[in-house]
Parts: sequence; C-alpha cells; structure tokens
Amino acid sequence: MGKISNQIVLQKITARFGEQVSIPTEPFGFLTFETTKENIIEVLTFLKEDQDLKFNYLTDITGIHYPEQSLPIGVIYHVHSLTNNVRVRIKVFLSGDNPEITTATTLWNGANWMERETYDFFGINFIGHPDLRRILNVDDMTVFPMLRDYPLEDPNRVDKKDYFFGR
Repeated sequence: MGKISNQIVLQKITARFGEQVSIPTEPFGFLTFETTKENIIEVLTFLKEDQDLKFNYLTDITGIHYPEQSLPIGVIYHVHSLTNNVRVRIKVFLSGDNPEITTATTLWNGANWMERETYDFFGINFIGHPDLRRILNVDDMTVFPMLRDYPLEDPNRVDKKDYFFGR
C-alpha cells in the first residue's frame, strides 16, 4: 500500500482533462481543484477507474454558499484512494438561481444520502438522483437552512451598537 504524491495525481488529472480542471491548491497537504458541472462525472469516473489512482471511496459530498461570488453555490466532493492512501477534494460552483448538477449515485451508491443531505440544506438539485427528497428537515419546509440569505444578527439590537464598546 504505497502512497502516491499529490503531484502525480495532479499530473494525471491535468494530462487527461487539461483546462477542464483549474485552481489546484494543497491546503494542509490536501489536493484541491475545481471543475465544471458538465465535467464532474467524467472527472469522478476517471479518478475511480484509473488503474494507478484508484479513488474508490467517496468520503463526503457537501455544499457551500458564498453569496458574494458570481457562482455562489458550491458542491464539494471528497474522494479517497484506499490503495494509495491519498485524498482529493473537487469543487464545482453553480448558479444561485437554479443550482443543479448530475448525481454521483451512478458511481457510488453511498452518494445517495450525501446528496439528499446536501439538497436538504442547500437546495442543490442532483439530476438523476433515485430519491431526492428531504432527509433531516421536515418535508414541508420551504427554505434551505444553510444558505446565507439572511443576516447573522438582528441589526436592530441595541446592545450590539459600537458606542457601547468605545468604537
């Protein structure tokens, strides 16, 4: 069970996809890159089925929301090569109007509940998902609680005014 380096993984990915993957970084030694929603299934399939890489374990799928960006909603995939003992994070950013992306349940059955949870909290529609419905919140909920659509604090609170703190 030998570990391959992030550089080898990145070289194989860029050799196969070129400009379709971008912004590679290594925060805390964790290889991270971005792709588009049109390419995500092809990238995940390559990572899983490549004979050298063998990213056979889907660790997590989650969402993020950056309301100030042009593509504010992101889907984050964490995949792990148990054979090579290396992990990769893939980010895909989507439009805030209609966030939708192809399901990964065709590659990993375990993506089912992860995608349901991401839908439940961020409102991301996973196209082709076999049973996309709420998993943790009540069924008749009309909002998605992890979206940053509302201010974190009430701006009318008197005890939070700057003059109380000498500012």
